[in-house]
Order: sequence, then structure tokens, then C-alpha cells
Amino acid sequence: MDEPKGTSRRNFIKLATATTLAAGASRDVLGSMGTYLIEPRQQQAQTASPNDRIQIATIGVGGQGTGDTNAALRRSGPATDNPTPLGPGVEVVAVADLYDGRLARAQELWGKQLFTTRDYREVLARSDVDAVIVATSDHWHTKIAIDAMKAGKDVYLEKPMVQNLNEGKALIEAARDTNKILQVGSQRVSSIVYQKAKDLYNSGAIGELNLVEAWWNRNTALGAWQYTLPPDASPQTVDWERFLGRAPKMPFDAVRFFRWRNYRDYGTGVAGDLFVHLFSGLHFVLSSNGPIRVMSTGGLRYWKDGRDVPDVMLGIYEYPKTTAHPAFNLSLKVNFADGGGGEEGFRFVGSEGVMTIGRGVTITRKPLSKEPGLSTNTYPKTMQDVIQKEYRTKYPENLKELNATREEVYVAPQGYNDLADHLANFLDSVRTRKPVVEDAVFGFRAAGPALATNLSYFEGRSLEWDPEGVKLKT
Repeated sequence: MDEPKGTSRRNFIKLATATTLAAGASRDVLGSMGTYLIEPRQQQAQTASPNDRIQIATIGVGGQGTGDTNAALRRSGPATDNPTPLGPGVEVVAVADLYDGRLARAQELWGKQLFTTRDYREVLARSDVDAVIVATSDHWHTKIAIDAMKAGKDVYLEKPMVQNLNEGKALIEAARDTNKILQVGSQRVSSIVYQKAKDLYNSGAIGELNLVEAWWNRNTALGAWQYTLPPDASPQTVDWERFLGRAPKMPFDAVRFFRWRNYRDYGTGVAGDLFVHLFSGLHFVLSSNGPIRVMSTGGLRYWKDGRDVPDVMLGIYEYPKTTAHPAFNLSLKVNFADGGGGEEGFRFVGSEGVMTIGRGVTITRKPLSKEPGLSTNTYPKTMQDVIQKEYRTKYPENLKELNATREEVYVAPQGYNDLADHLANFLDSVRTRKPVVEDAVFGFRAAGPALATNLSYFEGRSLEWDPEGVKLKT
């Protein structure tokens, strides 16, 4: 019988030995016993034939859309006024945004020849656009992505894939019916760090999984979505009516436009912005389809600035036993007023060790004692002495074994950027038509529990989720 994934110590030893042999030199360079460098993926060739050249457009060039576009162009670091040359075989030819200042900035970054518009449909009508990056407010994701695929464009769609649970099926069907590439933008599924974690888990590094903890803490105003408002924001420079779309009609409000994540009318709050990243990373590492029960709590504790979503949220989830993993529980936490400095990460707790994911992967293993232990303090002293003597004859004290902790640390190369890998995966799929790592089904299996978390919070009840059918149970 095959050993179940995640429980084979033999597989872990094989993987650890192979890693040691392959990365021994890296360990010496890093100067710490048990620390290894994760090998980066093979980079794309720096030249591309005209037939391989992909012309992209970005719809929504705020912070995320700009970052995605630069990653597609293989530009590292923040946007600058002196951009580096275009990446191999990729050209941005058009952008759409509802704020004129961002259209002007796009031409500063990517060239005056760039076509710009407020109306995304003008971008989709262009024959020179092969693929689009959709990085708008959440309430526009579904419509623009479906329109783009129907217009013959491949789509890189920012997370969460949808704003509402009832939109998932339509987007999945549109991707299938149009036969277009749809990649959802939760980049951890393309990360070499998360791939290493997946390999380690499957090798049995921590034994049988029973609990996963994940957290994302922030302690800055920008981290809490308090984005800078441009002084020229007005109904003349912002297409407010187009932005509202299906949302309730109201007078122009620059705060709502530039800080839309704070409002349920346009965004998905903490769960849609951050929990969905944690779900996608977890599901990738464990080959999981998702939980069967969702419970959440939280509140608006610090950022009482008019937002109608919580700034602290906690979720508890029950995952069923599958062929890929045992039954386990998951706890998620996000805090936007974390006085400890801010951090994010995962902690996978197993029967034989703990795997922590942060900037790298750490495996911590402290062997269980072979001794059963004693509980004799309620017995007469003479009896305690007899039992203790017999016990130590059978179990000689071995402090070295009791206190030994083995730690293996795997780190990514300095400056590694998983977003670049995620966009590279998308662009490779556009060229080759191979499946992407995060298609509409995978994306909805991450977005669904995140959106169910919001429902649980606002409705004050636990929810049953169907991870196979990707829907709420009624």
C-alpha cells in the first residue's frame, strides 16, 4: 500500500539528503548549519521571435495594476521615471483607468505611444491586444474578465476572482466556453518558497498534519488601505459614474474611489484582499480543494475612518480528510493595527514537526520522547522511589535526546519576486496554451471560503461550504 502524503519520514530523509547534496555550497555561503538556498526557476530566454511577442493591456493601473504590468515586463523594484528596458517578448500597448492622472502616469512609465482610455471596452476592441491584466476594484472583476474573454483576450485577473459568491460559476463557464487563458493573481502558487513547502510536506517532513495557523499583520496606514488622495481628484478628472457601475448611486467621493477596499459596495474587505492569498497558498501546498465549515469574528478596532469593513478578522475552518491530506483545522488572523511590527506567515503543525512559511521555509523537528513519563506525586514517597528506580532502569535518562531540536531552513535568493514568476507563468500559457497554475476553478476555491468568511462575520453564524461543488450548502 502506498504511504499517504505528508506521513513518510523516509521520503523526507531522501528529500533532505538530495537538498543537502545539491545545495551544500549554498549552505557554506550562507554560513549557518542547516540553511539552504532554494534554487530559482529557469529564467525565460532574453530574446523572443516576433511570433512569440505578446502585446498586453492593463485595465486599472493603480498600485496593483502598475506592479503587475511591471512584473509582466520583467522590471524589478518600484516604478521609476527611468524605466528599465522591456522584458523579453512582452509589450504593453494600452491601458484603461478611471482617473486621468493614472493614464498620464502610465505614459510616463511605458511610453507616450501608449493608448489610454477611461472605457475598458475600447481596449478590448483593439486587435493588437493579446491579453489583459484586470486590476480594478473587486466589483468590476467579473464583468470585465468575461467581456475580455468573449472579445478573444486572455486574462490575468487580480484576486479575489469575484466580489460575490454567485459570480464564480459564470466566470468559470466563460473561461471554459471561450477557451481563453484565465489566471487569477494570487502569486504564492507560483512562488519557489511555496513549491519548496509543498515538496517538504509531501515528503513527510512534519508527519501527519493536524493544524494550520496563518496570519497577516500590518502596522502602517498604507497597509490599512489609507492610500494617498491626489489633490486634483474631482468629477472632472475621475469617471465616477463609470466607477460606481452596479454599486449604489451617490455623489462623487474621492475617499471611496481611491480607498475602495474600505467599502463593501466595491471591495471584499480583509477576507477578499488578504485571506484569499492565504487560502490560495495553503491549497497549493496541500493540494486541497478547501474547507467544509467556515466561522469568523472580528471588528473595527482602530481604523474608525468611515469604512464599513473590519480591520481585525479571525477565521476558523474545518478541512475534511482527502487523498491529499488528513482532516485538519485552519485558523486565519489579520490585524491592521499590529503594534508588534507587522508580519505574515504560515505554521503547519504535524505529528513529527512544524513547517513555518515566511520569507522562506523552516522545518522544526523535536523528537517525541521514548519515555512515557511519570505521574506519581500522589503516591507514598517510598512507592515513588521504587517506581522511579524501575523506570530509570528501563528508560535511562538521555537529556541530549530530550532537548534535541533539528531545524532546516530554506531561503529564496535575495530580491526574489514571486509576482514576476506568476506573470511569467501566465505569459508562458498565453504563448503555449498550456494550463496555468491558478485557473478559474482554483481561484474560486480560494475566493469562495474568503467570501464565505465575510458572510459569516456580517451574518454572525457559521456556514457549511462544499469544496467540490464550490458553493455554499443550503
